[in-house]
Parts: sequence; C-alpha cells; structure tokens
Amino acid sequence: MSSTPGGFDRRNFLRAGGIAAAAIFGGAALAACTSAVQEQKAGGDDATPVRGGTLKVGIRDDLAPANLLTNTGATPVLIGLVYESLIRYRNDTLEPQPLLAKSWQLAADGRSLSLDLRDDVTFHSGRQFTAKDVEFSIRTYADAKWSAQLRSSAAAVTGFDIVSPTRITLQFAHPLSNVYDLLDTVPILDSESIDQLGSGEKYIGTGPFKYVQRIPNSQIVFEKNPTYRVPDRPYLDRVEVSIIADPQALLNALKSGQISLARELNYRDTENLAKSGGYKVHDLEGAELQAYVGVNVTEPALADVRIRQAIAFALDRERIIAEVFRGSGYPLNVPWPKNSPAYDESRNTRYSRDVGKAEELVTQVGKPPVLPLTFAPGYDELAQIVQANLAEAGIEVTLDPVDGATFVKQLTGQQFRGLWVTDHSWAQFVPSTLTVSAYPFNARRNASRYDSPAYTAAADAAWKLPQGTGPEAVRAFHAVSDQLLEGLFLIEIGVRYQQFAGSNKVHGFGWTKRRETLLTDTFLS
Repeated sequence: MSSTPGGFDRRNFLRAGGIAAAAIFGGAALAACTSAVQEQKAGGDDATPVRGGTLKVGIRDDLAPANLLTNTGATPVLIGLVYESLIRYRNDTLEPQPLLAKSWQLAADGRSLSLDLRDDVTFHSGRQFTAKDVEFSIRTYADAKWSAQLRSSAAAVTGFDIVSPTRITLQFAHPLSNVYDLLDTVPILDSESIDQLGSGEKYIGTGPFKYVQRIPNSQIVFEKNPTYRVPDRPYLDRVEVSIIADPQALLNALKSGQISLARELNYRDTENLAKSGGYKVHDLEGAELQAYVGVNVTEPALADVRIRQAIAFALDRERIIAEVFRGSGYPLNVPWPKNSPAYDESRNTRYSRDVGKAEELVTQVGKPPVLPLTFAPGYDELAQIVQANLAEAGIEVTLDPVDGATFVKQLTGQQFRGLWVTDHSWAQFVPSTLTVSAYPFNARRNASRYDSPAYTAAADAAWKLPQGTGPEAVRAFHAVSDQLLEGLFLIEIGVRYQQFAGSNKVHGFGWTKRRETLLTDTFLS
C-alpha cells in the first residue's frame, strides 16, 4: 500500500564548513525542481495530467485557528495548501531541498546560516516575498503565544542580518543540529494579516492554493492560486475539505462518491478498500507516527522504574501492529523510525515481550494498585490490548476514555493520573528535535513529569552539535536513546503510518514529513 520510498541518504545531509547546501537554480529550471521535490507522489501513476476540477476531501478533525503553528487537527491540510517554508525535506531523506530559499551556506562552526531567496514569489495578497518575511516568520514562530513545538529552536535564532531583499544570514545562540528541521517547518507568514490569523479570518501564504472560507465543524474551502510561481500548477481549480468526525460516515462518504479522498479511516477499512479495487491507500511513509504508553513517574505506584520495565516487557508490540494498525508499521523500543540516523536494531530489542520477566519485576516491587489508562477517541482498541497485556504481568488498569480536547489538555498540562496511550511525531526529523520540541519528550518539561539531569544533558548535547549526522551525532543520538531506555517515562510500542485513502481517479497526491497535504501536482481523471 505504500507509495513513498524509504531509506536514509547520508551523503550530503547537513554539510557544514562553508559548503553550499544546494545549487542555485534559475527561472523555470528552479520552478520545475521545486515542484518535483515538494511532492511525494503515488508510485507507478503514469496518468496524463488533467486541468481543472474540484477535489473533495474528508477529514475527521476541524481546524483550531489558535493552533496554526502546531501539527494538529486540520492544520496540516491548511498549511500544506496555503503556505510554504524555506526548504523542504524529501520524505525519504533528511537532506534539505530548495523551496523558497534557493541555496544556503552553513558556517563551519554551525553558528550562522546564510540564505539566498527566490525573487519571483508573491503572497496571495500580491505582496512580494522578501528577507523581512523570513525574519518575521521565525520571530512569530518563536512567540510563546503560538505554542509551536520547535519554538525553542526558533528562539535560538538570535540575529537576523538582512543583506538584501533576497539574502539573509541567521545567527544562532549555539550550533543547531536541527536547523534545517526548523526551516522545513516554519511556514512563511504574511505580516500584514497576522492579527487576523489567530482568529481564523485570513490565511495568506505563498502556496499553490488560496484560502476561501471556513464553516466551523463543517467545511474548509480553497481555490487555485492563479499567480503561483510554479508554471502550470496547481492542476486543480478548487479543494473542498469536509469535516466528518465519525469514521463510518467518512468511509460511507468515500464509497458513495461524496468525497474522493479521506484521511484516517479505520485501518481495517483501508485494508479492505485496498483489496476491493477502485481505491488507492497511501501510507504516509517518511512522516511516521509512533504509538506509546505514557507514564506519570510521580505517581507512587509508577515511581519505581522496575514497574515501568515490567510494562515494557509485557507489551505485545507485534500483536498491536498486526491487529490495530493492520501491519501498517513496525515495533520499536526507542522512537526513531528505520530511516533515522538514530535507529539501532539492538536498542529496539531491549524490551522484547517477556511476560515472565514482567511478572518477576512486579513481584520484586509488589503489585501496584489499580491504575487509570487514559486515551482519546480512536485509541480504544490499542488501550484494550495494552490493558490485557498488563493484566498478564499482574498490573491492573481501568480504561479511562476522554474526549480529544481533554486529552490534549492533560498531555500539555502534565495532568495524567497514571498511564495513557496515544502517539507522537517528530522522531522522523533530526533526532535532537524530538527531545527539545515534542511535548511528551521535552527534557525540561514533559507530560510524564520526568526530570533527569542526565537525560537533559544528553538532549542538549545532541541539539547543540554543528551538524546532525556523522559519527559524533550518531553517538549523541544513541546516548539519548540509552537515557530513554533507562528512564522509561515513555514506553514505545511502534511506528504507525497515518493513511489517506482515495478513489483511483485521484492522481499525484503528496505529503510532507509533517503529514502536510500537498496537492500541487494532484489532478482528477
């Protein structure tokens, strides 16, 4: 079902020492290159492009305007259609490719980065994109008001030297091994409409589609940007996104033709669609999510790491991947997907399923009291298997379902009373990003209330390297992995891929490493 290549290309990733990170292209050649790198398209799709038409998409979660700089709800759809970033990773590598920046040069000490920008880009309002917009966007992203998850990395950009409208040098407080993660993630925002952004009145970017309107909990509408810089793109005239919270209703809408593309159907339904013919199922490889069990380590019953080890040994990861995610993923003990420079097979077998070992650890500590296992809608089946696994080891939990908003509040507010199940992202980027950015892993403040000087030191050491690959970086990432395996404040289950299912008439569907929807090259046959 996969339509994206895997594998990590280390050849040119994050080269320092004053070497240009991308060649400078000009005119139509650069436009063609940019169009090519920004799309992860369905393999083997050789249909002839058709212009025009309206693509109707169904997703389960609405947009929360205040969360524009997070990666939640409908935000990945809006960002992917309306906005662009300075660079973009291909989904199968961590090698940055040009987007709004044509080329860049990282200083040998990793303390500054010079960017040469395109001169043919305009916002949807007609205003020219310049270096001032780069500064404005990074400063806005660093503003605590927006709760952006790479905010700490944006805040480490301490200087903006604007040489010309198309050249800017960023100065850093310290080397940032994940600087290209930041430049891939920060959307270039329009300073003239920023006051209307948080309220949801206006979304003005430089991307292939223009925002038209939103009916809360119902629909978001986009239209083709007629002045988009890539020649003859996009193909579509219009995109209509319907909010359909119920997965069965979403499936029915796809099968009846009311929509042609659906995000996050049940895994069993996508499995059946793929077998039935007439539909394509896209595993968003390169944009992995990881399912995990979270632990409030300040809960007395969970404070002893041996109980957390017992949980890690008790989990039947293979069963969860097979039954819940229908094989769309693979087991893990540490967060990093297989295409990450931090991936290490030996560390991923540390806590292979061993019920006897789990029972022995529980006996050593003493049977804990009954604990709550909190989860949001959509995680019922996962929670039930985890409950059964833990019961085998002598750890009893009660299922604690909550609505999505409550779950997010508990996650970000450190309010879980015991255990929880959900998934996280960001491990598909440079590994240092996860430990300084993602809410569950943040070394200084996380949902588990885990506080470890050794973990913080390892996270900082990996973050402050001048580059994110090579032997020194890999050693630093492995040190982070060892801290995660020792502390077990989060207990990994494994990778799962978010999925889109679409009619065979939809061609050229794409996505970014943050699961943003890319429809620049999409057309309907």
